[in-house]
Amino acid sequence: FGYPLSIFFIVANEFCERFSYYGMRGILILYFTNFFSWDDNMSTAIYHTFVALCYLTPILGALIADSWLGKFKTIVSLSIVYTIGQAVISVSSINDLTDHNHDGTPDSLPVHVALSMIGLALIALGTGGIKPCVSAFGGDQFEEGQEKRRNRFFSMFYLAINAGSLLSTIITPMLRVQQCGIHSKQACYPLAFGVPAALMAVSLIVFILGSGMYKKFQPQGNIMGKVARCIHFAIKNRFRHRSKAFPKREHWLDWAKEKYDERLISQIKMVMRVMFLYIPLPMFWALFDQQGSRWTLQAATMSGKIGALEIQPDQMQTVNAILIVIMVPIFDAVLYPLIAKCGLNFTSLKKMTVGMFLASLAFVVAAIVQVEIDKTLPVFPKGNEIQIKVLNIGNNTMTISLPGEMVTLDQLSQTNAYMTFDVNKLTSINISSPGSPVTAVTDDFKQGQRHTLLVWAPNHYQVIKDDLNQKPKKGENGIRFVNTFNELITVTMSGKIYANVSSNNASNYQFFPSGVKGFRISSTEIPPQCQPNFDTSYLEFGSAYTYLVRRKNDSCPDVQSFEDISANTVNMALQIPQYFLLTCGEVVFSVTGLEFSYSQAPSNMKSVLQAGWLLTVAIGNIIVLIVAGAGQFSKQWAEYILFAALLLVVCIIFAIMTRFYTYINPAEIEAEFDEDEKKKSLEKSNPYIMSGANSQTQM
Repeated sequence: FGYPLSIFFIVANEFCERFSYYGMRGILILYFTNFFSWDDNMSTAIYHTFVALCYLTPILGALIADSWLGKFKTIVSLSIVYTIGQAVISVSSINDLTDHNHDGTPDSLPVHVALSMIGLALIALGTGGIKPCVSAFGGDQFEEGQEKRRNRFFSMFYLAINAGSLLSTIITPMLRVQQCGIHSKQACYPLAFGVPAALMAVSLIVFILGSGMYKKFQPQGNIMGKVARCIHFAIKNRFRHRSKAFPKREHWLDWAKEKYDERLISQIKMVMRVMFLYIPLPMFWALFDQQGSRWTLQAATMSGKIGALEIQPDQMQTVNAILIVIMVPIFDAVLYPLIAKCGLNFTSLKKMTVGMFLASLAFVVAAIVQVEIDKTLPVFPKGNEIQIKVLNIGNNTMTISLPGEMVTLDQLSQTNAYMTFDVNKLTSINISSPGSPVTAVTDDFKQGQRHTLLVWAPNHYQVIKDDLNQKPKKGENGIRFVNTFNELITVTMSGKIYANVSSNNASNYQFFPSGVKGFRISSTEIPPQCQPNFDTSYLEFGSAYTYLVRRKNDSCPDVQSFEDISANTVNMALQIPQYFLLTCGEVVFSVTGLEFSYSQAPSNMKSVLQAGWLLTVAIGNIIVLIVAGAGQFSKQWAEYILFAALLLVVCIIFAIMTRFYTYINPAEIEAEFDEDEKKKSLEKSNPYIMSGANSQTQM
């Protein structure tokens, strides 16, 4: 098809590497919240710090490639570091690594945290270091006059990125929800991280296989160092000659002409003009990269049942990858040609402006979806409030008198909802039953807490302080057990153990993904002929249940479930419009930006400009850390609106800036310098040409 064969090895390498990166990154936020039990804000902060590092290290990668190893050796060397990092984070997620007492919980969580941070640091160095090299190395494989094919290569390259992302964000969440472990069964993070580690090794092998076909250019010295020294000298020289006695120069970089040649100064001017346009771009990435953090956490508060499919919260990111694979060809083959036929000059910078506007709209839609979610969330106690639910676990009808409320419960029933009271006005709670005296409930109710009042006789009750005071996170379901046997019971459910639940008492909640879960009840009170195995009802997303274990007439156990928190009702499908808008924005912003950066860069500074482009992503993630950390919004939708407004303002500023940019062809400019240098060298080798010219001029 007229393409160099070598680029297919580069595209295949990029596919495997992106599978590895996005597969690992897709489950990272849930790994932090599930395995380490960090809260949303802590997890979001660490997540965006890691992503920022991944886009800061390209500067280091560009330095190594341009001044020391060259692009090919840099990619190979840092890919080895990358593979080791993936292996380390996979090992860090092995629960049994420090679970010496085999209770299902790591005995030394700091060891796992330390290994994870080392693994993430190595991954950040590896993935960031090769980022500016791979795309530029692919561009190097084309000859002059192959600009159209080179532009299509960048589209193919971006398709490879998103095809890898698509498959990994489908597969790794499926691996994550599997149960695995040596002594206790847990969510299978080692496998979910291990597969991306294996794909990174495959990526390295594929890239090396194409070694003999690549066009490899020798490193041309520390270009970044030269650029920095030239800029420093220009500023210093201008400061020295700031008086009016010295005439102004056309460009501030022209003050470096006393020390540096015009070719270098011209090349730096090209780079600086593009870098100036990069200043507003981080705001786009601040919104875009929240797909893996805030939008995933938003999906965890929604229902994943979409028709016959059941989607995990971290799988919703596949919508972006699916839409990219669909939209890139549509934009390239249909939309852009139609716009051109209409006579509109839809330049690269105009495309990027439209992309920023679409991303801003996506966050407005995300805010609207969040408002709908907030309407369905249960109300929890605040300040001096407490909440009480009554559960009658006895065989008699019970009447409970609360301030301003009288509740009558039949046997094995509960109140419809939690009742809210001011703790200072909760004067008395009385329990009564026909033919029995009234019993007053005495308990130190904790403010801001939910409580369950277990009653089984007028003078027998137990107040349980619920350990679940928020909607279960990550789309999981909280399950606890109440024991009405006279002896201790132990319940084992999907590898998790509720040990020694005492008589007429409740266990703590434990959390499980959606689906039907089997559990086994063990007690010395259960006759051997009884069936101890049971199944839950189908668990959806974000619910909580109390399972009452009671004795039947034949002394065998039976269970009855009571809903504590209803399942999520807002469907994840409502996120599709915001993903569609953001993906369209990505197509016209990111794909265009990659091609624009390459086309406007001098031949020896393409890696430098690619690193600058990636640096905007790092700064975008730092913006998320600052805004999310400083804002501390009580409502998530307000944070979405703030980000949308910030990007809209930046979009307007960028549109104004682009009106003053003039597109250039670096190859033509460099060709002019080559021609001038040839003339100068020719004049030096044959001085008579110059003297002859002078004598003719005199005549």
